Amino acid sequence: MVRVVVVDDEPMVCVFLRTILGSADDIEVVDEAHDGAAGVEAVLRSRPDVVLMDLRMPGVDGLTAIERIAEFADPPAIVVLTTFDADQYVLRALRAGASGFLVKSTPPEDLIGLVRVAAEGHTVMSAAAARRLVAASTDRLSARDRARKLVESLTEREVEVLACLGEGLPNAQIAERLFLSEATIKGYVSRMLEKLGCGNRTQAGLIAYDAGLVEL
Repeated sequence: MVRVVVVDDEPMVCVFLRTILGSADDIEVVDEAHDGAAGVEAVLRSRPDVVLMDLRMPGVDGLTAIERIAEFADPPAIVVLTTFDADQYVLRALRAGASGFLVKSTPPEDLIGLVRVAAEGHTVMSAAAARRLVAASTDRLSARDRARKLVESLTEREVEVLACLGEGLPNAQIAERLFLSEATIKGYVSRMLEKLGCGNRTQAGLIAYDAGLVEL
């Protein structure tokens, strides 16, 4: 069962998400909150697998909440909820630890599958939207320099794996492309995330883009 916490200051959005996700046999909305501080408390209280987090809320905003949740010992996957996919706050949220984002106009029939993908540890974000977000970054030049320095610490094989993460590929597809076992890829990913100081695959994927390893 995929356990979900919804954090949004609009009660109707929470009701909508509860209704849609509740129709799936393997997903349960276990808690909800209407500001960032309450969202952090809900995560501590309910220990979800996935958090759907609005960014713009009164009081403690979603970005601050994401930063706090990402510091937990075993944080859940955090998926940003946003109205506009080019919102600058979304890029900051991804760098802070979010594993992807959904626009609030996501069709209901797609939402359940995307929550399942997030629970499995994969990025929930379209390539086109990611391109717009990263291109809008105000510190693109410095981000590129930082990313290239980080990549210099990796082995040749780790760089290949990182490029695959930049494309959003799951471990099984990376293994098939590089002619390695899935277990071997898991080991590479784990060591690479530690070297890069990344909390999840999405952050590593952004480094791959910044370093020029992949074009989104």
